[in-house]
Amino acid sequence: MIRAVIGLILGALLALSAVIVLERDRADIVQQQMLWGDTPVTWMQRPASTGPVIIIAHGFAGSRQLMQAYQISLAKAGYVTFSFDFEGHGRNRQPMRGDVTAIDGTTRYLMQELARVTDRAIDAVGQANGLAYLGHSMASDIIIRQAIEDPRVATTAALSVFSLAITPDEPRSLLMINGQWEAGLRAAAQSVMQQIGASEGDRIRDVTGFARAALVAPMTEHVGILYSRAAIAEVIAWYDAEFGITRASPPSIAPYGAIILSGFAGIVMALGGLATLGFSGKPRRVLPIAPRAFWLAALLPALITPVVLRGASLPFLPVILADYLALHLALYGGLAIAILLITGHGSVIFPTPRRVLRSLWIGIGFGAVALGLMGLYLDRYVGSFWAGGARLLPFVMILIGALPAMIADAALISAARAPIWKRILVRFAFLASLGLAVALDFDRMLFLILILPVILLFYASFGFVYGRLGRGQAAVLGMGLALGLSLAWALAASFPLFQAG
Repeated sequence: MIRAVIGLILGALLALSAVIVLERDRADIVQQQMLWGDTPVTWMQRPASTGPVIIIAHGFAGSRQLMQAYQISLAKAGYVTFSFDFEGHGRNRQPMRGDVTAIDGTTRYLMQELARVTDRAIDAVGQANGLAYLGHSMASDIIIRQAIEDPRVATTAALSVFSLAITPDEPRSLLMINGQWEAGLRAAAQSVMQQIGASEGDRIRDVTGFARAALVAPMTEHVGILYSRAAIAEVIAWYDAEFGITRASPPSIAPYGAIILSGFAGIVMALGGLATLGFSGKPRRVLPIAPRAFWLAALLPALITPVVLRGASLPFLPVILADYLALHLALYGGLAIAILLITGHGSVIFPTPRRVLRSLWIGIGFGAVALGLMGLYLDRYVGSFWAGGARLLPFVMILIGALPAMIADAALISAARAPIWKRILVRFAFLASLGLAVALDFDRMLFLILILPVILLFYASFGFVYGRLGRGQAAVLGMGLALGLSLAWALAASFPLFQAG
């Protein structure tokens, strides 16, 4: 009980401190949220700033919030910045369109959207004192191609970059930064530099205006680069050199990644303490699962589900792979629960009517509170975490599958009371089933690979909080309901809306 109180207090203080620091950091810039057509846009700058305009574009399954560390830092450095949500991403109501494998398909639509945002940004500012692009991952290719076509773009900075549009001559001014642990992308950037007789780490700039560099953000990977202070500093320095801006000293850059992570960890700690303290009652136990039933329920669904569902889909769902996820989760969880019922372990999930009702209100009530608090924080400081509008149907469909899958998860780990090896095994088996689905149908299921980090983060955060809830109350059903609700919301909010053709 004392540990729970300490966790609640320390976690709340840590989260509050992080929020205060993050809000103070942006207090001296003007921020405006706009909707240009279907495209949500965030405009940030210092009051009365007339600096060059920077258009900031996120990567696949990203949103404006993911680019905030760069946008805020650039705005504080005097630049006029605009970030936006691409079609299908974040709050953008327009789905991604076209053939994702063709340059004249999805890529062309995204380039057109970037061009529209560029035109509107220049109109909004008036006479822009220069124009530049900044993009991450998928957007690196989009901004490079558009910069080549649009002579107004003076320079381009690309993070985690790969683009077949780069030539020895175009774009005329290009900064490439990859994370230290992005070996494949670093090799591609090195190849680009070798075309002009240079190497990674070189900065080329001549009197004709041609400029190119391939740099490395230390100790980072594909996501970490979005919070790399070294990378942010290099981007600002590159723009300063391009636009002839001199400074008495380098601009101060906050450790955004560490602050955001500490704040989220604080929320998780506080909710974990609240889960232990918030529901009083006499100690209860979870009925044990016999070894044979455990192994069957933990492993058999992981093997059967991807084989049975190979090629299956619900094509009316507008979120990429939401159809398959809904089916995979439903069959996976249904098989596991069926095995437990057949082997006589149904009372693990449904002990008594009274405890079932208690689990229901505990799981739904606390799950909604935890999802709301963590979701608001993530949506403000990390990435779009809203599953409303066009994402509501995918959320409901994924929820139908996520509930049995997560109830089975909670049962197999005895409401987080099982030994650590069992908890790891059960969750590894689920991830392995998704991996097997990718292996069986690689071309169609490729995007499932991107879900794995989301689920790992989900287990580390929501899984920890609801584990405390389940362990304290022996509430298998309540823990499973909360996990299912949060997993369905996270998946529906994270992946892009897509309309083929």
